[in-house]
Amino acid sequence: MSTEKTIATETVSAAEQVTTYPDLERPEKFTQENLGWVPWLEPLAVEKFTERHWDGVVDRRRAESPYFALLARDPEVLGARTRTDNDIFYNTKGGLPRAERELAAAATSRLNGCVFCASVHARFASHHSRRPDDVQQLLDEGVGADLGPRWNAVVAASVALTRTPVGFGEQEVRDLREQGLDDLEIADLVHGAAFFNWANRLMLSLGEPENPAKS
Repeated sequence: MSTEKTIATETVSAAEQVTTYPDLERPEKFTQENLGWVPWLEPLAVEKFTERHWDGVVDRRRAESPYFALLARDPEVLGARTRTDNDIFYNTKGGLPRAERELAAAATSRLNGCVFCASVHARFASHHSRRPDDVQQLLDEGVGADLGPRWNAVVAASVALTRTPVGFGEQEVRDLREQGLDDLEIADLVHGAAFFNWANRLMLSLGEPENPAKS
């Protein structure tokens, strides 16, 4: 079989494996509610997990998620992704408060149109900040919402990185410092927004959210 014919056969085979959901109940707006997510490609069945896959998901409970079970098909990359995620958002011994790391992720997801990611990190931002109304305002009005000087600076910096990385510069750093952020806190914000610029694109390319979540 020629190389071209092999590629064509593999392409058709892959297309036949794509799952669509014509009757899916899709969320119609950004929300802090607990959403579900369905994959367009088949996740790896838990029964087929080896030690490589369990090491990749890091937390074994994540194998219950279709998203992480799908990413487990490349366990080494998933492992690197998950450990990076955990260090950015859960290692809060110093640097930016958890609430504002989550706010950066929520603002990035709101601008990128990732309804599922925005719901998760908006909930975390609300929980850690105890400012659910302000977080909801971000979801309802978008990244131009007036959330107060410090949160406005956090959102503006996240937006600048999201639109194009070179758009983030001296002005954003100056605005963040005026709101009391030091260098380590600014670095945490950059890591949170940058990670979700990648994570949003990955999730948006592999499936879609559903409302409500299925237990």
